[in-house]
Amino acid sequence: MAGLSTTGTGSNSLQTSLHLTRLCRAADVPEDGGLRVELPGRLPVAVFRVGSEYFVTDDRCTHGEGPLSDGTIIGEEIVCPFHMGAFCLRTGEPTAPPCVEPLRTYAAVNRDGEIFGALSAPHVEQSRAAHGG
Repeated sequence: MAGLSTTGTGSNSLQTSLHLTRLCRAADVPEDGGLRVELPGRLPVAVFRVGSEYFVTDDRCTHGEGPLSDGTIIGEEIVCPFHMGAFCLRTGEPTAPPCVEPLRTYAAVNRDGEIFGALSAPHVEQSRAAHGG
């Protein structure tokens, strides 16, 4: 669920049950690319676009601290520009060495052309709550 492509201001329970932080305009995220977003009081996050879906992760690789927003997207994976390790954008699970520690991912919402992220909790916990699990 990290790559939610919800639009509008409807009564989506995921949107109303999470504290969302505005990150950027959807148009600012390149197709099949990433955008680094710096927010006060926390490490930067990266917003990625794959087709019509948006994903939000920490911007720092868990292996070599490379900026993932500068990486290459292949399918639904982000490849770190430092050591070519990779992560699944949906789950944050490492998919190529030398990465072994998962990447933190967050629920993403596209609301009226603005991208928001649920940065208070990682996406896995939010998905379970949103699905009653």
